[in-house]
Amino acid sequence: MFKPKKFNIDNLSLQEFDQDAEFIPLLSQEDEEEMDRESIPEVLPILPLRNMVLFPGVVIPITAGRDKSIQLLQDANRNNNPIGVVAQKDEEIEDPTFEDLHKTGVVARILKVFKMPDGNTTVIIQGKKRFEIDTLVKTEPYMEASTRPTGDTRPEKGDKEFEAIIDKIKESSLEIIKGSPNIPSEATFAIKNIESDSFLVNFVSSNMNLKVGEKQQLLEMDDLKERALETLRYMNIELQKLELKNDIQSKVQSDINKQQREYFLHQQMKTIQEELGGGVSSHQEIDDMRQRAKKKKWDDKVKEHFDKELAKMQRMNPQVAEYSIQRNYLDLFLELPWNEFSKDNFDLKRAMKILDRDHYGLDDVKKRIIEYLAVLKLRNDMKSPILCLYGPPGVGKTSLGKSIAEALGREYVRMSLGGLRDEAEIRGHRKTYIGAMPGRIIQSIKKAKTSNPVFVLDEIDKLSSSHNGDPSSAMLEVLDPEQNSEFYDNFLEMGYDLSKVMFIATCNSLNTIQPALRDRMEIINVTGYTIEEKVEIGKQHLLPKQLKEHGLNKEHLKLGKPQIEKIVEGYTRESGVRTLDKQIAKMVRYAAKSIAMEDDYDIKISNDTIIEVLGSPKLLRDKYENNDVAGVVTGLAWTRVGGDILFIESILSKGKGQLSITGNLGKVMKESATIAMEYIKSNADQLGINPEVFEKYNVHIHVPEGATPKDGPSAGITMLTSLVSLFTQRKVKKSIAMTGEITLRGKVLPVGGIKEKILAAKRAKIKEILLCEQNRRDIEEIKEVYLKGLTFHYVSDMSQVLELAITKQKVKNAKKL
Repeated sequence: MFKPKKFNIDNLSLQEFDQDAEFIPLLSQEDEEEMDRESIPEVLPILPLRNMVLFPGVVIPITAGRDKSIQLLQDANRNNNPIGVVAQKDEEIEDPTFEDLHKTGVVARILKVFKMPDGNTTVIIQGKKRFEIDTLVKTEPYMEASTRPTGDTRPEKGDKEFEAIIDKIKESSLEIIKGSPNIPSEATFAIKNIESDSFLVNFVSSNMNLKVGEKQQLLEMDDLKERALETLRYMNIELQKLELKNDIQSKVQSDINKQQREYFLHQQMKTIQEELGGGVSSHQEIDDMRQRAKKKKWDDKVKEHFDKELAKMQRMNPQVAEYSIQRNYLDLFLELPWNEFSKDNFDLKRAMKILDRDHYGLDDVKKRIIEYLAVLKLRNDMKSPILCLYGPPGVGKTSLGKSIAEALGREYVRMSLGGLRDEAEIRGHRKTYIGAMPGRIIQSIKKAKTSNPVFVLDEIDKLSSSHNGDPSSAMLEVLDPEQNSEFYDNFLEMGYDLSKVMFIATCNSLNTIQPALRDRMEIINVTGYTIEEKVEIGKQHLLPKQLKEHGLNKEHLKLGKPQIEKIVEGYTRESGVRTLDKQIAKMVRYAAKSIAMEDDYDIKISNDTIIEVLGSPKLLRDKYENNDVAGVVTGLAWTRVGGDILFIESILSKGKGQLSITGNLGKVMKESATIAMEYIKSNADQLGINPEVFEKYNVHIHVPEGATPKDGPSAGITMLTSLVSLFTQRKVKKSIAMTGEITLRGKVLPVGGIKEKILAAKRAKIKEILLCEQNRRDIEEIKEVYLKGLTFHYVSDMSQVLELAITKQKVKNAKKL
């Protein structure tokens, strides 16, 4: 209701007041009668007020900021003249006109004028009597208007209803003061000591928390009794709001008290449980950690660090958030297997049986594992090597980890690195961060419960970097045998020994691995499988696995080796066996559906049944195509999913000797075509080609399957053979394929991926293969069983390639060049 402030006129200072604060001296009845007898000038200077309404008898401070208002107050104070105070209709108007003012105002006297620290002028004024504005006299330097006084219509003396209203106003005022904590108790003294009824009404009206428009309506009421009644109505509304507010406050306070009560009860219950042995206090928790620490096999450095952190936790208040972080940190220390190792099984024959049982082929990998076990058995202190199994998808790189772990008798842990781009996933977060956790390396070691598990780092070539760091750089310390004995995790804040962990990384491509990281790993090439190997894998591993997964056994479906070979040749062309696994799963589902629907079916699958279930063979296009025309040559290519055959076609058309190349080829293959063309031009006489041909015909080279990107140097001799065949109009020999790089001098250079290319050649029924002489060692490393049916020709010069690959006879309907 009230906005009480303090001011001291004698010392010319104001304390704690704002622009709409009201102040009153307590007027006696004689003072009010004297104000009524006081005459006012006919013309008054008009002072507009923005956000307040002045009532007769009330003293208020106002701050003048407008130039006109400051000038008016200075002139009136200098001449001791009264002023007319009128409220604005819209307080947002900066420079109000005559039409922007209410017509009813109050004559006021200036009690004090003084400057404020902010440069504005502040005055203390007191209202005298009401007036109404008639006409505007002038506007400069400030507004002046002719006025006429308006007195209050007072009720007759002894009006009981009016007296009751006044008593009720006093009573309500005292209740509001008592119920509002923001109104000082001194206001009670002011209300009780007001003698004049009209001044009481004006004082209460002025101090109520009403809008300017509502206060103006009260001021404009001529009948004092009516004004008092309206004031009482507003006071009742204010009193109801205050009661409602206090009631809400009481309910909120009650809820808070209830929560406090429950908290204390829980604390008491916790204490009782601790006394009865049913709960664990922070002291008992710390004692328990101390006892667990005695059983750990850590060195003095780790023990000293743990004791220091445990003492820090002991000094903490269990209620603070850092307490739980510290407890989780110490729990990690206690759960990590410091210097705890599983015992290796050095039965090498048993290990070889397990590797042969789980994986068909992969002899190089098995040989390397057995070598590692043999050295470890002899020395027993060898640091674990970092093996990287590199090869196409589906050849068993990841599953090798489980077999190696079983063969060694170690725990098995796998961590997928595909798409990992946050360094904290490897090194962990610092303890100061909210939600901090150790890195996945340390978490996996904790899960393994030994410090020497077999740790498979899957898809290490698919690590990516971002603004959060470069995980591949963080992996350097993990995979460096010279550094990982003190691997530093940000959360652990200590070095942890990873030197006894056997890390096995897998990847599909070496190109995307950071060179420094690749240098720290021993690369083992896991090549694709031959058709014979795929058939054996399907028979020994894939079919039993799918039968088990579909709830069947070998009595429900029989798939012979010829049928599996048909599936391999007609429905898979990958280096691995994932697609073969899916096709066998379709056959098993065919049997499962027939059994569930009680349909008759032949348990022994035939070739016709395969076509019925899997559809027509889809992958016959990789078979060798007979070269009936000049310019068509079969090449061998390496892809990320294994080897493949490649057909290169070239054709002549009349023109000006331009060379065009299509087939979605990369830069290296386009350069190989250019080199081949220039070699032919420079050696046209030896090759029996008329040099005029190069100026009369355009040459177009195309590699089919244009939607598939192709690149690499392996097609050099293939393109040269295709062009020579085209220019000489002699076709290439049947069932022959080639791979190798060429130089401008006609030398043949070696290429990679030989085993994958040989497997692709066998799948395509190729009989003869041309290779660089320096690739002979790659063929010698391949088992003879894989080379059965193939004849190899080793060359070092392009003249040898052309002699072996191109027939002496021209093709039928050869063009006349």
